[in-house]
Amino acid sequence: MATGVSAPGRAQIGQKTLRTDRWWLAPLRIGVILAFFVVYATVRIFMNKWYWDDAHHYLTPLYSPCISDSCVPGSSHLGTWFGSFPRWLPLSLITFAVLAGFRGTCYYYRKAGYRSLFFAPAACAVPEPHKNYTGETKFPLVVLNLHRYFFYGALVFGLLNVYDGVQAFHGEDGGFGIGLGTLIIWINLVMLWFYTLSCHACRHIVGGRLKNFSKHPLRYRYWTFVSKLNPKHGTFAMTSLFTVILTDAYIMSVSAGWFSDLRFFN
Repeated sequence: MATGVSAPGRAQIGQKTLRTDRWWLAPLRIGVILAFFVVYATVRIFMNKWYWDDAHHYLTPLYSPCISDSCVPGSSHLGTWFGSFPRWLPLSLITFAVLAGFRGTCYYYRKAGYRSLFFAPAACAVPEPHKNYTGETKFPLVVLNLHRYFFYGALVFGLLNVYDGVQAFHGEDGGFGIGLGTLIIWINLVMLWFYTLSCHACRHIVGGRLKNFSKHPLRYRYWTFVSKLNPKHGTFAMTSLFTVILTDAYIMSVSAGWFSDLRFFN
């Protein structure tokens, strides 16, 4: 039996939509951004090079942490936990799996993906092309329910990125220094943490399942803070995509020697 807009008892309208505005512009724009990021990230993780600038200790977030013997000298801040990887295996496989899982199962990206990539539906009053709808109860969409667990992984990687950011205050003579790369890395850090802390799962973890906030003042304070960030979760989600790309592209360019890092101090 057909479900959705074709279900029995629902008005059968032959037109794709009666809307006369440019409803397709928003899903098209978001779809292009998401597709570009997926292609860019996929290409970069398989490059396995130009992710570490030893002169200034810049490590791109796409390769953090680098914990294989195949990593270039100096980039393994946490040591090497694995032996050498085959050339075809991405050094950032674990990082990509966790962070892609976190973003891919994110409530905002679900909405963006449904509307822009799967047209389910593309916009209000625009019927979706799918004849059947099972929600997130069957594979592969049932995997989206793992979001809260990917959130914990994102917290760990967020702390690792902070450590990388501290390492970026490295001068060319080995002391303290600040360059344009340092600022870009920290701007990206701020946006990543805004995105992570504004997550719906984070809001539930810090304040969910409580019957009386007055008995948990600290958790109520955290819940209030996250609740203020939560309405802008979509903005942080999209902005952090651009800051990640900018940070990776800048570090790649400096590491490859395409241009030198602009130094403000040392």
